[in-house]
Amino acid sequence: MPSMTLPTARSRRAKAFVIIASKGRPQQVRLLRDLLRVQRDLIGRLIVVGSEAADIEGVADGDGHWMRCLLAREAGAAIQRNEGIAYVMNHENPDLTQDVVIFFDDDFRPAGDWLERAAGVLSERSDVSALTGRILGDGVNGEAIDEVYARKLLAGEAPPMAHWAAGEEREVGSVYGCNMAFRASVLSEIRFDENLPLYSWQEDLDITSRVARLGKVLYTPECRGVHLGVKLGRTSGFRFGYSQIANPIYLYKKGTCPYKRAARFTARAIVGNGIRSLLKPRLFDYRGRFRGNLLALYDVMLGRLHPRRILDL
Repeated sequence: MPSMTLPTARSRRAKAFVIIASKGRPQQVRLLRDLLRVQRDLIGRLIVVGSEAADIEGVADGDGHWMRCLLAREAGAAIQRNEGIAYVMNHENPDLTQDVVIFFDDDFRPAGDWLERAAGVLSERSDVSALTGRILGDGVNGEAIDEVYARKLLAGEAPPMAHWAAGEEREVGSVYGCNMAFRASVLSEIRFDENLPLYSWQEDLDITSRVARLGKVLYTPECRGVHLGVKLGRTSGFRFGYSQIANPIYLYKKGTCPYKRAARFTARAIVGNGIRSLLKPRLFDYRGRFRGNLLALYDVMLGRLHPRRILDL
């Protein structure tokens, strides 16, 4: 049974507070900001959270009245997103019964009605606590998608790519971290787990597991977008490889990742990285990832495995 009753929607139009956590990619943030301008009438505040001044360079030029640029105490998707949530809750006075908090990766390109569609679903359906949208194209596991092709996908001028976030609306076990919308009341109680540092791999699964106790989590095809999968600014292959093992095991022990899923994540990482490391890696540092996998397994035997250990590597 859910631990609380979700608020009933009111008649006031919902506001969307959009949070973008970014590291080393101010140009990507500026491009996303420009896309969001067409949806400004719905945006209560666009909040960009970097970890140093270079992350937000030029982002608020000429737009300071509808944006806020913040610097987190350290780099990390979970930490930076939490800084954004704290700003919304402490300074924007959101209507918890109606408003929504949305997270976009800086290389996500939403359709022009993404915010309106998401706010509509969450306002009209009080049993829904969070949602994620349809992915028309995703460059995260291969070549990055360029801006021109992304526009073609959004305009319907190119066929959508195959993706798990497609098809009919349904409940899902995890939102997709590049595009997530939450009822504001949910985030008044829940935060991203800061024990998942830097890239914060599987933070979307973790928060979904906790949010799902308060209401349904949906995939909805109404909210369309493209995830470019830009490679600049990513965590090192060695650190990411460690996270591929440490994070699922940590979440399993925490109770937010089922045993079978955690085992599948770790096995797939070790086998996939091990095989690809024998080839000539082109897009990703599979050899570094495999080394990180092996160190994590070694740490399991020593009893010192923890996601935050990557900060010392």
